[in-house]
Amino acid sequence: MKHNHFRTFVQFIFTLIFNSYFYFVNTFMLYSGSLKKVCCPGLNCYSCPLAVTSCPIGAIQAVAGGMPHKFSLYMFSFLGVIGMSTGRAVCGWLCPFGLFQDLIHKIPFWKYDIKYKFRIMKYTKYMVLIIFVFLMPAFLVDDGGYSKGPSFCKYICPAGTVEAGLPLLAIEKSLPEIGMLFYFKLSILILIIIMTLMMKRPFCRYLCPLGAIYSLFNRFSIYNIKRDTDKCINCLKCEKVCPMDVKLVNIGKDTECIRCSDCVKACPVSALRNGIL
Repeated sequence: MKHNHFRTFVQFIFTLIFNSYFYFVNTFMLYSGSLKKVCCPGLNCYSCPLAVTSCPIGAIQAVAGGMPHKFSLYMFSFLGVIGMSTGRAVCGWLCPFGLFQDLIHKIPFWKYDIKYKFRIMKYTKYMVLIIFVFLMPAFLVDDGGYSKGPSFCKYICPAGTVEAGLPLLAIEKSLPEIGMLFYFKLSILILIIIMTLMMKRPFCRYLCPLGAIYSLFNRFSIYNIKRDTDKCINCLKCEKVCPMDVKLVNIGKDTECIRCSDCVKACPVSALRNGIL
């Protein structure tokens, strides 16, 4: 099995594991069992009809927006352990919305060569993390001091729209009038889909707050991609296949590296390898 096919297979398996509540077709009720106390390591909407786990970004907002407003030690310990262990490997191998983008990009369409352009925009996802995940849920409150909701989920998250909003709207025809907020989020999803048709993983590059958290650990994670400079012939085949446009000199250390290992498989002289520390 080719590496790309194997990675897609792994992504499918984990997406299926995180979304395996098929009993929904009988109950039409979201799963609320004990597994919902566990977070999916990737971006997967809590309200997806098939979801059996929670979304880490949603959980962070719920704690930040609760009364009293708190810092989620559990969530950051959970994400910290994953980050220190594998960096952004979750983005490349386990994230359901990462799989969604990979599949959309395979559709024949005009492709835009974005390599090393707009790199400054990678910092947008850190702004999204700080403003929509931390600040707005904690400080955008009503007269009683209660949060007005999980702002990232409410105003931006395309994963929530495709995994929960659209399926629930299709299933429950009698839902209350959806209003302009839904159409606003739908427009964000459509824009991301169009961008994904043209380039690889635009949401991961520019908007994903979970990717922003994991990226902070990339340089220090136990699992990494190593480059043997003695073997390397600087053919740059690794750069050509990288979905995140990581440069040769930064492989394994760049905050954008999702540990997909496409570069490892593309190297003709085996100068790159998956390694521990």
